[in-house]
Amino acid sequence: MKKTVVITGANRGLGLALCQHYLLNGWAVIACCREPSLAGALSALSPAFEDLEIHALDVRDLERIHALALTLKERAVDLLISNAGVFGDAKGVSDTPNEAFMETFVVNTLAPIRLAEAFLPNLLKGQDRLLVAMSSWLGSIEDNTEGGYLPYRTTKAALNAAMKSLAIDWRPLGIKVLILHPGWVRTDMGGPKAPLSVIESVEGMVRVISDFKTLDTGAFLNYRGETLSW
Repeated sequence: MKKTVVITGANRGLGLALCQHYLLNGWAVIACCREPSLAGALSALSPAFEDLEIHALDVRDLERIHALALTLKERAVDLLISNAGVFGDAKGVSDTPNEAFMETFVVNTLAPIRLAEAFLPNLLKGQDRLLVAMSSWLGSIEDNTEGGYLPYRTTKAALNAAMKSLAIDWRPLGIKVLILHPGWVRTDMGGPKAPLSVIESVEGMVRVISDFKTLDTGAFLNYRGETLSW
């Protein structure tokens, strides 16, 4: 039986490349993005891969997350990759409107939590039972020596804390949780000066995901499998 992966933010960048990787390796892929009608590169994969499903999901709509999970309630999910995220434009407190800060929090922190909760029954039906939360080294408090990027840093640090707690809570259920930093990658979010290509990042991340063990649950790792500071 084919393994199944659910990937959010699947229309471009790392999410799209992860979809391509798992499709090429024989997985069934449930790809989620905000507007499938505008996701040309993702839709272009459909003719070649019959095991690709594309679902509309704006992770800011928390009720829609649960609605999608109900639609897929009979499906076993081996791997859930919470990839959708936003960086935001503001760097500090004084130039960050409350609304912008809260939207960043919803997308980067609350949505991955609700996604994990909603798809827990699906993960329990799967074999691998692995939840991957895409985080960032900018969420590390210990490594924060430069300041700035306050909404992004704050929401990723909160994501790390939440996923660490889920790893502890769900370990008796056999669910593994990996908090994963993809590196600084040349995507729309990472920008053209980033040192890593999408392919380099994804090749590293899928190795880390494949090698991840139950004993490692709750770890904060980068795409090379190295442990990052909290």
